[in-house]
Amino acid sequence: MASLKLPEVVPSPTQDSERLRKAVQGYGTDEKTIILVLGHRNAQQRKEIRETYQQLYNESLIDRLHSELSGDFRNAVILWTYDPQERHARLAKEALKTKKKGIKHLQVLVEIACASTPNHLVAVRQAYCSLFDCSLEEDIIASVSPPLRKLLVSLVSSYRYDKVAVNLEVAKLEASKLHEAINSKQLHDDHIVWILSTRNLFQLRETFACYKNLYGNTLEQGIKKCGNGDLESLLNLVIWCIDCPEKHFAKVVRDSILGLGTDEDSLNRAIVTRAETDLLTVRFEYANMYKSSLDDDVVGDTSGDYRDFLMTLLGKVY
Repeated sequence: MASLKLPEVVPSPTQDSERLRKAVQGYGTDEKTIILVLGHRNAQQRKEIRETYQQLYNESLIDRLHSELSGDFRNAVILWTYDPQERHARLAKEALKTKKKGIKHLQVLVEIACASTPNHLVAVRQAYCSLFDCSLEEDIIASVSPPLRKLLVSLVSSYRYDKVAVNLEVAKLEASKLHEAINSKQLHDDHIVWILSTRNLFQLRETFACYKNLYGNTLEQGIKKCGNGDLESLLNLVIWCIDCPEKHFAKVVRDSILGLGTDEDSLNRAIVTRAETDLLTVRFEYANMYKSSLDDDVVGDTSGDYRDFLMTLLGKVY
C-alpha cells in the first residue's frame, strides 16, 4: 500500500506551478511550500506540474529546484520530481558509473527488474536509451564483470507474465534443478539464470516454497552454503526482492541508518521509489523485522527540511 497522501481537492497544475514559482523567487527559498506541493502529488500530477511550469516560465522546474535547494533535501526532492521511469534510469546509470561496484551499488538494478512491474521495467529501459544514447544492457555488459553480468542482463531484459499463474509440478521440477545446481556449486548455471529471470513472481514464490518443503532449508540458505562471494550475494538479493520486496526495502532503510552516519542515497531510494507503491507495507515489515518504528528511526537519523520531506512521503503531516 502506498504511503503518499493527496489533498481532497487537488489544485490545478497552473496553481501549483504559480505557488512553486513564488517559493523559489526573491530572497531565500520557501522550502515548506515545495514540500507541501510536491510532497502531496502523484506521478501524473507531478508530470503535469513540470510541463505547466516549463510552459509558463520557460525554464525547467528540475533545474530551478537544483539551483535553489541543497544537500540531501535537494537530492530527495529532485529524485521525487522525476517521472518514475526516468528516476530509475538515472539511478541505474549512477550505479553503473561507480568504478568499484559492489552488491550494494547493483541493488537498484535488481529492484528495477524484480520489485517492479514488467511495464515499468520496459519504461525504464526506454528512458535509459533516451537519456544516455545506449541500452541498459550495453552498460551492464561494459561495466559489470561475469558471472554477475549474465544474471543482471537476463533480469533487466525479461518481460515476466504479471498475472497469478502457478503450476505446482513446474515448481517442483524447477526447485529440483535449482537444488542440483547448488549441490554442485554451479551457481552460474543457465537453469538458475533462466528460472529467476523469466518465471512470473507467483510461480517463483511457489518454487521457493517447494524448495524448502523438499530439501528442509530455504533457497537462500542453500546458496549461502556455496560461499559468500558476490554471485551468492547477488542471487540472494534477487530471491529476497522476488519473494518479499517489502522486506528488502525495510532492510535497505535499516542498513541506511545503522552505524555511524546515514546513507542518504539508499534512504532516499527506498522511500522515494516506494511511496507510491508499498511503503505502508514496508513500514509494517520493518516493525516486524526490527521491533522498531521506521518513522521514529528515520526522524532520529535525519533533520530539518530533509526529514520533513521524507516524513511527508511516509504519510505524516509536517
